[in-house]
Amino acid sequence: MASVFVASALAFGSVGCSSTTATTDAATTDSTATTTAPATNGDNTMAMDNTSGKNLAENATAVPQMSTLTAALKASGLADKATSGGPYTVFAPTNEAFDALPAGTLDNLLKPENKANLASILTYHVVPGNVMAADLKDGQELTTVDGKKLKVSVAGTTVTVNGATVVKADVKSSNGVTHVINKVLLPQ
Repeated sequence: MASVFVASALAFGSVGCSSTTATTDAATTDSTATTTAPATNGDNTMAMDNTSGKNLAENATAVPQMSTLTAALKASGLADKATSGGPYTVFAPTNEAFDALPAGTLDNLLKPENKANLASILTYHVVPGNVMAADLKDGQELTTVDGKKLKVSVAGTTVTVNGATVVKADVKSSNGVTHVINKVLLPQ
């Protein structure tokens, strides 16, 4: 399940994503993703053409701004799980989101001895089912694949999940949907 999240995140993250609002419903179904991220356009926005025929992991891998997420997926041992199952909704942090973590945090998480902790963080970004932006409501709680809670806030056209802003919503894959976010979500 965590691999699905990582794959989705990778598929849709980008440094220069335009600000979009997402709303999602917490439907639950099973799915996993593979990472293949789309390329960016000249204006630093993600090129997300024709993503629905690819799985979450394939879409994530195609996006250069999701390379950190892809590396984390591999280090956590979840990479193989990202290619099947679903559907899943992944809140995928960009490279910039990982860069904003305190100095040394990411390097520490990528160490083999921290594999379980990294997997826990990654699965915290994954919700069972296809939760589209239009389904998200202010104050809504979503349950992750590990049973933890995420809180949705909607203000106008801006959607946040545990304080992370959705910068690209509704990136469809064959086994789920990805919403790119600007912050790494840390379980509490």
